[in-house]
Amino acid sequence: MTPATDVLARAIEVIRIEAQAVAALEQRIGPEFALAVETLAGCRGKVIVSGVGKSGLMAQKLAATFTSTGTPSVFLHPADARHGDAGLFAPGEVALFISKSGATDELLSLMPYLERHGLPLVSIVVQPGSPLALRSTAALVLGPVAEACPLDLTPTTSITLTQVIGDCLAIALMERRGFQAEDFRFLHPGGVIGRSAARPVSELMHAGEALPCVGENTSLRDVMLEIMNKRLGMTAVVDGAGRLSGVITDGDFKRILLRQPDPWALRAADVMSRTPSLIGPDALVASAVRQMEERERGPITALIVVDDIHAPVGVLHLHDCLRAG
Repeated sequence: MTPATDVLARAIEVIRIEAQAVAALEQRIGPEFALAVETLAGCRGKVIVSGVGKSGLMAQKLAATFTSTGTPSVFLHPADARHGDAGLFAPGEVALFISKSGATDELLSLMPYLERHGLPLVSIVVQPGSPLALRSTAALVLGPVAEACPLDLTPTTSITLTQVIGDCLAIALMERRGFQAEDFRFLHPGGVIGRSAARPVSELMHAGEALPCVGENTSLRDVMLEIMNKRLGMTAVVDGAGRLSGVITDGDFKRILLRQPDPWALRAADVMSRTPSLIGPDALVASAVRQMEERERGPITALIVVDDIHAPVGVLHLHDCLRAG
């Protein structure tokens, strides 16, 4: 073969090797990937992404992708961590470490910081059974992998797989948080709610004692008092098991007083709306604002926040979103 033919053949071979490795990655997507997504989605602060060498470059790229798609993240070089930047590790953060060997000394030296604050660790590694994988809450193991490098030394295929699995995480988190194309405009500091758009609903919602909530059998008088005391213009209504049954707003209350000859004999279940607008605690503030503004039956100013068993855990008000921005 001529030199030019040689070069083309080698390029095609690299493409073939890496394409086959990416296709085989489908078989590695399973419960551990789902656990990684849930761990990252549960982050109440920043995802701290770290790696060394080419893995470090991939870590920088992944941190940028996460941040631009609604998961606030920051890249931390392990060397900088030893010179003061370990202060990034704090309660509420989640760590994501990238390493081909899974035995990188610089990353393993950061483990005491994670353990001190009880931070979960998600790792992307090539070598199964590596020290980093064994110490991770969720380990995404990509190998064994044959590098496209003819010496099987230079990270090539492994780096491609790392980027693909990182993109898988980013897209899964986007969908998990309800992030859509319209939300990108909110992430710009000049948007309606600026940087608060990427925060989860759980950070701004009224929860605990501040959550307006009554039972189905609550008298209309006590419903009125709950709405007045919590000052959010509405209250959730729950059944005997604590699951959401409906919602009553101050607007509903005024209409009832005008239409009913004896409204005080009514109970919450008699007057509540059974189709309230809902959102999850991990959804983005930007997504919540869009849902309030684009509601089919007309804009509203508050959403009931429910958990996995449909129990109310908070109320998010539009005014809180705007003030946070």
